[in-house]
Amino acid sequence: MMEHETREKAKSAVKLILEAAGFEVEEVDEPLDLSAVRDGEYVAVLCSVDAGTIAEFDRTNYNLVTGGEQVPCKKLLFTLDNTIQTEHCIVWGVREFVRLSGEATLARVLDRELSLTLIPGAVVEAAPGNTPEPVGAESSGVSIPHLPVKVTKQNAERISGTQGTATLKFMPHWVYHYMSSGEQVYQDHRIPFDSEGWGAINAINGLKLEIDPKMVDKGEIPGDAEVVGPKISKDEANSRVFNELVEQLTQHVRIKQVKGDTIWYEEKVMKPEKKNISIDIDLIHFPVWQVRGKKIVEVNAFTGEVLSQPMDEGCEIL
Repeated sequence: MMEHETREKAKSAVKLILEAAGFEVEEVDEPLDLSAVRDGEYVAVLCSVDAGTIAEFDRTNYNLVTGGEQVPCKKLLFTLDNTIQTEHCIVWGVREFVRLSGEATLARVLDRELSLTLIPGAVVEAAPGNTPEPVGAESSGVSIPHLPVKVTKQNAERISGTQGTATLKFMPHWVYHYMSSGEQVYQDHRIPFDSEGWGAINAINGLKLEIDPKMVDKGEIPGDAEVVGPKISKDEANSRVFNELVEQLTQHVRIKQVKGDTIWYEEKVMKPEKKNISIDIDLIHFPVWQVRGKKIVEVNAFTGEVLSQPMDEGCEIL
């Protein structure tokens, strides 16, 4: 465990960061350190270097009862041990902690709210080798959660296969993490609904894609980049994810019934209950080089892939 004095200092510093991001923060009883609430988002916080304590925190589900319903809490871990591995926590290591502390201080000086998105399962501290390539532009001073730019402007123009000039746009995507639990039992049939996963929905055209949440960067974007606003709302995206998850987990069970010389089959539809499904969803921007020539070609600035379905021209630019 952290020494008591170090842990108290860590709690105070984490509290200041979360408060700068608009959370209401309170100290709670051990083994936790803090609880934080912001617009229906609930977070349990632990400051520790003890592997056993962290493992218990990682595998424990924390819920807050509000309005008669149990709402799952995100889990935030601050640790000085950079070897710690978790599956279900947001992890702040030393480098991330230093960066966020500085940003929180600046936000208070400028009387602004710190932009902070908490994504469960993501290791927030930047790993060596994940630094994005420079794209030849000064920083904009705007910080949004985004995938880093790995492809230069020149390479994007070459990859596009068309003569034209590339401009950098950050396209909105709803990135979600879902967890489902519970089961249904009918006679001797037990149908479990345990499932967990990540995904993303393009907030312009609704296309789904995969994402590694560990790659999300919360730093500043280049000054010459355009940030595109979403056309699909957060509520609409959440409903799509929920409905598709229920459909995916629904099972049709055929049950054999025997009475005397008669045999018949009864079909039951087993669906997970809404209360057993939790979805965390946040807006993340994906970088795209849009090359305008005789035609418009868009290149994923993170992977270098040419997009098969470019974004439409009616995008709202913020």
